[in-house]
Amino acid sequence: MSPTRRGLLMGALAGGGLIAAYTLLPRRYALPLEPAPGETAYNAWIKIARDGVISVAVPQCEMGQGVTTLLPQIVAVELGADWRQIAVEPAAISPAYANPVIAARWAGVRSGWFSSLGDDPDGTLARRFAEGHAVMITADGTALAAYEAPAREAAAAVRNVLAMAAAERWDVGWEECEAKDGFIVHGKRRLRFADLAVEAAEYDPPDPPVLRAEPARERPGAAAGSTPESQRLDAPSKIDGSFAFAGDVRLPNMVYAAIAHGPIGDSTLQGFDEQATRGITGLTGVVKTKRWLAAVASDWWAADRALTAMRPRWHVEAGAADSGRIAAALDAALRRGEAERLVEKGDPDTVIGRPATLVSRYEAAPALHATLETSTATARFADGKLELWLASQAPEQARQAVAKAMGLAAREVVLYPMPAGGSFDRRLEHEVAVEAASIARSVGRPVQLIYSRQQETLRGWPRAPVAAVLAAKLVPGGEIAAWRTRIAVPATNREFAARLFDRATPLEALAASAGASDALATEGAIPAYAIPHLAVDRVAVDLALPTSRLRGNAHGYTAFFTESFIDELAHKARREPLSYRIELLATDVRLAACLTAVARLGQWGGGIEQSGQGLACHRMDDIAAPGTGGGRIAVIATARRDERGVRVDKLAAVADIGRIVNLDLARQQIEGGLIFGLGLAMGAAGGYEAGVPMTARLAALGLPYLGDTPEIVVDFIDSEAPPFDPGELGTVAIAPAVANALFSATGVRFRRLPLLSEDV
Repeated sequence: MSPTRRGLLMGALAGGGLIAAYTLLPRRYALPLEPAPGETAYNAWIKIARDGVISVAVPQCEMGQGVTTLLPQIVAVELGADWRQIAVEPAAISPAYANPVIAARWAGVRSGWFSSLGDDPDGTLARRFAEGHAVMITADGTALAAYEAPAREAAAAVRNVLAMAAAERWDVGWEECEAKDGFIVHGKRRLRFADLAVEAAEYDPPDPPVLRAEPARERPGAAAGSTPESQRLDAPSKIDGSFAFAGDVRLPNMVYAAIAHGPIGDSTLQGFDEQATRGITGLTGVVKTKRWLAAVASDWWAADRALTAMRPRWHVEAGAADSGRIAAALDAALRRGEAERLVEKGDPDTVIGRPATLVSRYEAAPALHATLETSTATARFADGKLELWLASQAPEQARQAVAKAMGLAAREVVLYPMPAGGSFDRRLEHEVAVEAASIARSVGRPVQLIYSRQQETLRGWPRAPVAAVLAAKLVPGGEIAAWRTRIAVPATNREFAARLFDRATPLEALAASAGASDALATEGAIPAYAIPHLAVDRVAVDLALPTSRLRGNAHGYTAFFTESFIDELAHKARREPLSYRIELLATDVRLAACLTAVARLGQWGGGIEQSGQGLACHRMDDIAAPGTGGGRIAVIATARRDERGVRVDKLAAVADIGRIVNLDLARQQIEGGLIFGLGLAMGAAGGYEAGVPMTARLAALGLPYLGDTPEIVVDFIDSEAPPFDPGELGTVAIAPAVANALFSATGVRFRRLPLLSEDV
């Protein structure tokens, strides 16, 4: 049953987080959550079925981070539901699920009206933009910041009307009724939610809805491996193999496609040998464009063999991506490039003077996503519409891009969101969907396009390569008087935004972002330490290599630079690394607490020579309200060198992520981030020659195997700060911890990522 009263429709808007912007929307606003027979939909978030199942819409892409458990848990706690009756479904593309937090955060990477969103004090402009463009982007750990409040309000509205329906039956005040374990309770009387669902839809919820006194919270202290309060909803289907990814889609009359792209740069298809495909069973056709060649067959293996047999030939204009030219460009920018001063406190240039106490140069090679699942999309034209099955972190932007490429209206493109088999921001790109649609239209049948691993490496734009020089002046006793960071990095976020929002090609995006400002490209470069004279400079550099976002983003290299350098300064000052850091953290007691706790957890021995222990810590600002909360982490790594190379034996981490909603998910995210960060620290780097990756296969990337995974212990600070997403904290702090551990083990400083790109 659909709600009919205007009050409940307003409740739906509140559930979508649209109270402040209701006047910006049409008066007739479609409810995005459609009830099936036997279900009652209340708002944009919640349906209750006759059998008691409560379905929660999730507007974020599930890519292993557990968002399809986290948001339903928030709803279940506020609603008073029985967790065993909670189900989840992907949300339809709708302004009701707008993510204004990401809109405001990314405002600085675009020009024009969009750029003013970051200066919007009450968030109205950001919300208006996010709603108007259906920005449902999954990125930067915004799930809680963007969706906890609207999810709670939606659940509270439903709980309120369920209580009203029960109170009417019992002739009591609805405020006297409680909701618990799927029942409305008054004294010894109780009624199931399902028994009240239809009646409740006829009531007006309070405006605003009456929330519970406390939001969802789980305290740290539960042992790892203990049964969580809210177990992952996707775990059973992942265990039994029924969990469906994009590559599991099967449609009648569907064929499979493999694709080849030219080298990175201005490359065009010059020719191919179609005759060489004779004898390949199952091949049904070949589709070509200026930029790519695809083979279509009854199975993907046949399509891939046909593509290989055709040996496509490419013409590449001068300036294709090349590691040698990239290194030279970064070096020239660091030495002679004009810098943009992003941060200045005091008079750092004068205080550092010549010579500085210490000057060190650091580098990070292009870093690859290396997702287990390669890019996959299924496309079908039917009944005048295009249907897409796609894992996307930006579903509306993907839909708009495909519609434009196919000459369709956006309403003629239906996107069915799929979970991602790993993403790390790779699924913010959607050219695979455009290509699948083009191939499907060409062959007149449903098509599933799957990238080979080589094509995934070729077209999976890496995290930007970067180089930095850090300089500091110490005073007697070792305190830091002045610090200056100079970073050469392209405007990677502006480039990415041009592809995502403006639907620019990779070459167009590179041209549009050349020489542009990009503060997000140096995010995390401001040390957490109390330093009286400080500067952070960025030097723009153009590298002829498309770049993109990667888990941790700029923090992944700025934390490495800062925490490696602070360790060098401690050594220079003959100070113990832990106490040196804590002494300099006078203004950040949360980070100091993490350091103190991890010293106990990791049995810190002082980082003495040949101990193999290394320390690092990092702070990430609160994305919703910078400076008010944020996340903190401290990591101790224990590493050694043996006959097989470098071994990391143990990682200990303590994080302060504010109020914890789901402790088990938080621990998983920190542990997973540490392992992912270990991969970035030891491998996952891409080199390029003539526009082609030099390491195209997973086996060649130097990623850690299961046997290389160290012992990991994680703990959390019981914090009263606002909640912070833990997904990227572990990723960014591990590289400097391992580098510092290797120094204590070997006496050699490792100043380049990946660490094993240098001689061990």
